[in-house]
Amino acid sequence: MNILSYLQKVGRALMVPVATLPAAAILMGVGYWIDPDSWGAGNALAALFIKSGSAIIDNMSVLFAIGVAYGMSKDKDGAAALTGFVGFLVVTTLCSPAAVAMIQKMPVEQVPAAFGKINNQFVGILVGILSAEVYNRFSHVELPKALSFFSGRRLVPILVSFLMILVAFILMYVWPVIFGGLVSFGEHIQKLGSVGAGIYAFFNRLLIPVGLHHALNSVFWFDVAGINDIPNFLGGAQSIEAGKGIVGITGRYQAGFFPIMMFGLPGAALAIYQCARPENRAKVAGIMMAAAFAAFFTGITEPLEFSFMFVAPVLYVIHAFLTGVSVFIAASMHWIAGFGFSAGLVDLVLSSRNPLATHWYMLIPQGIVFFFLYYVVFRFTITKFNLMTPGRELAVSGDESDGYDVNVDTTGDSKETATETLARRYISAVGGSDNLTNIDACITRLRLNVKDAAAVNEGVAKRLGASGVIRLNKQSVQIIVGTQAESIASAMKIVLAKGPVAAASTTAAPVAAPAQPQAVPNAAKGIIATLVAPVTGEVVAIENVPDEAFASKAVGDGLAIQPTDKTVVAPIAGTVVKIFNTNHAFCLETENGIEIVVHMGLDTVALEGKGFKRLVEEGAKVSAGQAVLEMDLDFLNANARSMISPVVVSNIDDFSGVNLLASGHVVAGETKLYEIKG
Repeated sequence: MNILSYLQKVGRALMVPVATLPAAAILMGVGYWIDPDSWGAGNALAALFIKSGSAIIDNMSVLFAIGVAYGMSKDKDGAAALTGFVGFLVVTTLCSPAAVAMIQKMPVEQVPAAFGKINNQFVGILVGILSAEVYNRFSHVELPKALSFFSGRRLVPILVSFLMILVAFILMYVWPVIFGGLVSFGEHIQKLGSVGAGIYAFFNRLLIPVGLHHALNSVFWFDVAGINDIPNFLGGAQSIEAGKGIVGITGRYQAGFFPIMMFGLPGAALAIYQCARPENRAKVAGIMMAAAFAAFFTGITEPLEFSFMFVAPVLYVIHAFLTGVSVFIAASMHWIAGFGFSAGLVDLVLSSRNPLATHWYMLIPQGIVFFFLYYVVFRFTITKFNLMTPGRELAVSGDESDGYDVNVDTTGDSKETATETLARRYISAVGGSDNLTNIDACITRLRLNVKDAAAVNEGVAKRLGASGVIRLNKQSVQIIVGTQAESIASAMKIVLAKGPVAAASTTAAPVAAPAQPQAVPNAAKGIIATLVAPVTGEVVAIENVPDEAFASKAVGDGLAIQPTDKTVVAPIAGTVVKIFNTNHAFCLETENGIEIVVHMGLDTVALEGKGFKRLVEEGAKVSAGQAVLEMDLDFLNANARSMISPVVVSNIDDFSGVNLLASGHVVAGETKLYEIKG
């Protein structure tokens, strides 16, 4: 995965905590509007709204740690979120001023001020990413029996705790350098006047993703570098009394943000909405309207900025540049207004009464110009470069780690891939979207939950290419479709996201089935391949496998083995075309088109990978007898429904059948299992 794809994955994960921000912005904005003078100090209702909203805003850093860890986890499990929270607590506690003073044996007063800012978005995102990576790698690790309680998901918080000790140790030396460098940089920019104000605003926006903009803000807003000319509601009055307020210069680092927050970003939101795919616009409209209102009314822009910050970085750079231009214009024209919270409508109204405000009303026509500028630039850039802003991607259940591989066509709103078309017809075959309640897949079959299994049209499914339909009970159906099962299942979810699908007519016309790999022609129908046992154990006839899909040979013909050893090997030379993401089964394809499915145990997909370890990756070329999987047989025998393991030719219809060779005990990689006839 390249860096851009990884950042897009981070961007999608960030939408989890960002989704809470519009609520915080609206709550706080209403509170400030109710009590604009004392902001909650003199009004209980205003205080209620402000404190409710600030409970979210003040804890944004830990929300990022939790949300990113959860959003980037491969199975979206709550244990990943807990891991992110644990990691954040360890880092921020160890890097707090009191802890740094104790660890480095110094008085608290001598601890660098940078550690007072360690609780920020940068640390939250960093911890979330690291926690997710540890979770994805170690959440299925099985420890020895004596430590088995700490296996799997319970192991991850322990590992993350130790990792974050190392991270905190590094930050103890790196963080003051980063923070101090930004403060020094800001002090130099302050001397450049209006140009410096524009440069400051540009970097202020660029640093938003990592939360380091606060370091610059401390220079320009809170007098770190001796700047006491910011017209906030208390500091402005104090500046005048002290004789430090200079009309036309004060507030130059804030005024130009009003046209961006109140007008520019809402224009970007409109462009993002109009560029969304038609089927996604209703959802995008709700998100963009709430985010645009929050930006206009309160000046809180994170919900909007994080919606395109990582999925379309070029847009964010453009946004940072335009912010710099806006601040430069306002500072050059001496259109001055300050804010105490953020550059929204509430602060603009309040700023109009500040004695240092100068021509503040000119920021409104400037903002209208920036509304159209943002709209035109964003819409052109999104469409010209086909950027995946919210609503332009096809929503799928999961990401790269989920094991789906669907060829999605994003070049046109009305186009549908061949896999999606086939998936739509399978949905119709099972009674339409009204009858379908859950979709899953396992190597060669669609595992579906339906309201009524009797509504499934087996004839239509077989005309689509299915080799069998198995009704396990009134609500569970399995359709044998071959090794493309996962792709079809993923495409079915995409199709359902677009809208309802009607049930198939009982007189539906035949549909050509997808082409299957063909065996190399053989003049005589002789033996074209011989398989060896993939695992040591006892042979079980395929008809005696306690699973109707295998016993009926709907999945394919062959034999099964009750394993007695942990190593699973390739039964024939070929390419590993698929290893299920839970590592319980794999599929081989030989050079002459034979497709072999090795399925270790029955319903072992429910174990979510526990007890299995892959030794090769998809796409690897293996020789007969080469190790592919390793099993924890004690765990599997205790937890699986059955460890009887079918080894079948899934495209047996392309050949003349099999000659069974083995019975009784077989040895992995040595005993001949069966022959395939040409």
